[in-house]
Amino acid sequence: MTSTEQNLYIYNSLTKVKEKFTPINEGAVGMYVCGPTVYSNVHLGNCRTFLSFDLVFRYLKHLGFKVRYVRNITDAGHLENDGESGEDPILKKARIEQLEPMEVVQKYSVDFHTVMNKFNALPPSIEPTATGHIIEQIQIIEKIIDKGYAYQKNGSVYFDVVKFDKDHAYGKLSGRQLEDMITNTRELAAQSEKNNPQDFALWKKAEPQHIMRWPSPWSDGFPGWHLECTAMSTKYLGDNFDIHGGGMDLKFPHHECEIAQAEACNDSSPVNYWMHANMLTLNGKKMAKSTGNNILPNELISGENTILNKPFAATVAKFFMYQAHYRSVLDFSSDALEASEKGFNRLMDAYRSLDNLATSDDSSMDISQWRQSCYDAMNDDFNSPILIAQLFEGAKYVNTIKEGSATITANDLSLLKTTLSNFMFDVLGLVDESATGNNDGSKLVGAVDLLIELRNEARANKDFATSDKIRDNLQEVGIQLKDGKDGTTYSLN
Repeated sequence: MTSTEQNLYIYNSLTKVKEKFTPINEGAVGMYVCGPTVYSNVHLGNCRTFLSFDLVFRYLKHLGFKVRYVRNITDAGHLENDGESGEDPILKKARIEQLEPMEVVQKYSVDFHTVMNKFNALPPSIEPTATGHIIEQIQIIEKIIDKGYAYQKNGSVYFDVVKFDKDHAYGKLSGRQLEDMITNTRELAAQSEKNNPQDFALWKKAEPQHIMRWPSPWSDGFPGWHLECTAMSTKYLGDNFDIHGGGMDLKFPHHECEIAQAEACNDSSPVNYWMHANMLTLNGKKMAKSTGNNILPNELISGENTILNKPFAATVAKFFMYQAHYRSVLDFSSDALEASEKGFNRLMDAYRSLDNLATSDDSSMDISQWRQSCYDAMNDDFNSPILIAQLFEGAKYVNTIKEGSATITANDLSLLKTTLSNFMFDVLGLVDESATGNNDGSKLVGAVDLLIELRNEARANKDFATSDKIRDNLQEVGIQLKDGKDGTTYSLN
C-alpha cells in the first residue's frame, strides 16, 4: 500500500476534530516530538508517549512517506515556573551525584536510548540538543523583540503574552482565554520582573551559582524551556511543518508558548496537525515517585519491583500499551499485563504456524477485505486497539485452518503472512522473543511459572527438600523467588 491508496485521518488537538492528513509536500512528512529532559531515568509515562509516536513514524513510513522525524534532547534544564523559582533539575542532580552537569546529561541520555532500544523503537531522523542550538534560540529572541512581542528586564527577556494576544490568539490550543487566566492568577510577587503573570521567559540571566550559561546580547544566561523546541523544530522542518507531538501534559503551557513564539516571528501557524498522547496510571492511581506508586521500565522488565507479580518482556509491555488508543488514559496492573501477555503469545504462535498450513482451492475468509480493515484501523487516527483486534481475527482464522475447519488458497496464505508481518513487526514494532532468543521473553516466564507451580505442589505435600531445591537452583541461575501473602513471584538478579 502507498500513501495515495489510503486516506489517513488524524485527530488535531488544535481544531479538536479528525482531519484528513494532507502533507505540505507530497510524499514527505515533517514531524517533531518533544523529547526527554535528561536528568533522571526515563519513566513509563515517557515511554508511552515516545512509543505512540514511534507507531506514527512507523506507519507513515509503511505508507511510503519520506519522514523526517525530529525528537529533541533537553539538556540545558530549565527552572520551574519559567525561572521564577526552583532549581534547574540537571544542576540539582549534578550536585546530588557530584557530577558535572553534562555527565548527568550523558548518563541519562544513554539510559533513555537503552530503554527505547529495549522497546524496539526506531531512532528519530534527527535528535538535536538544546545546548547545541543556543545561537538559533538567540536569533529567534532577537526577531521576537524586533516584532515588539518581547521585553528586557535586568538581563532577562520575557515574551509579552498580553500584547501578543491583542494581535493573535493566545490559548487557542488549550482552549484557554487570557482574560480568565489573568483573573485566576495570584498577584505578582514584589520581586517578579515580569510585566504580567502570564509572560514567560525567553532568556534568563544566570545567577552566580548557575553553572550552565551562555553569552547573549542581554546577559550570560540560558534560554527559556519553550524556546528550545521552537528553535529546533523550525531549523530542521521549516517555519511550517506537518505534525507536532508530545504528551498531553505539554499542551499548556509548553506547546501553547511554542505556537505564540512561532506566530510572533512568522505571522503564521507553525504546525498543521498537533497530536497529544495521554497519561499512564498504575493500579488505578497516578504514577508518582513520592508515593511509591511508580515503576521504571527496567524494573518492569527485570521484575525487581514490589508492584507487579512478575517480569514482563518489553515487547509485551509495548503490545499492552497499543491495546489502548494513544489519546486514552491507560492503567498498568499485573492482571492487565498478564492478560495482554497471553494475547501476545497467541498472536505470535499463530504467526509462527503459518509456514505449516495446508492450502486449498478456496479460502473461507476474504483476506483482501481483512487486510484493508487493518489499514482502516490505522487510518482512523492510528487506532492500534482496533488494528490488534483485526490481527486477532487473522490469528483466529489461522487456528481454524490448523483445526481443519477452514481453508485458504496459496495466494491468500501469502497475503495473510505478509499482512501479519507488516502490521505486527513493521508497524507495531513487536519482537518475536523466541526468534531472538531473548531470555526475558515468554518462554522464560512460562518455564519459571511451571517451576513455581511444581514447588507449590511440593510444599503442599510437605516435600520441603524438593521445594528448597527448586528455589536454590533458580537462585543459582539468577532467578530469586519471593514468597508473599498473594503467592510466589520472582525477579531476575
